Amino acid sequence: MPDLPRDTVMGSDVMLPLRATETLLAEWPADKGSYWRSHGIMAVLGGFVAGAVLVAIGNPTPWVGPLAAVLAMGARGWYLASEALTNVWRLTDQRLQGPGGRDIALAQIRQARPFLGDVQVITQAGDKHLMKYMGDRAAVVASIKAAQAGRPL
Repeated sequence: MPDLPRDTVMGSDVMLPLRATETLLAEWPADKGSYWRSHGIMAVLGGFVAGAVLVAIGNPTPWVGPLAAVLAMGARGWYLASEALTNVWRLTDQRLQGPGGRDIALAQIRQARPFLGDVQVITQAGDKHLMKYMGDRAAVVASIKAAQAGRPL
């Protein structure tokens, strides 16, 4: 694999070019709605847990926990959005490419499935890759399976 520019958080910030013998079938950028929905869910769950813990320990102001969780998830979402929403996954007739230099041959994909709000790809070797913030998880999974079977998308 050629040396690629590295990003200390996400890995390679450059997508490998397509081979002369491959065809691009689909491209999935991170979906803004899915991104904010996942942060909203984390805020609600975190707020519930924080409030429950404060009630359990007898804190006289348990409302602070949910408020802090919502503010924390909002700040996290705002801070990471510019990076997370630039991630793109590409599907070709030979491989699945993703951020951080991920490059998975279609023949090596054992399973692709919806996982919480994302898509999980598991290889024959057991490596797991998470395609975060996909807008239509079912369509992404169906496209990967169709490409593996050699069917048109």
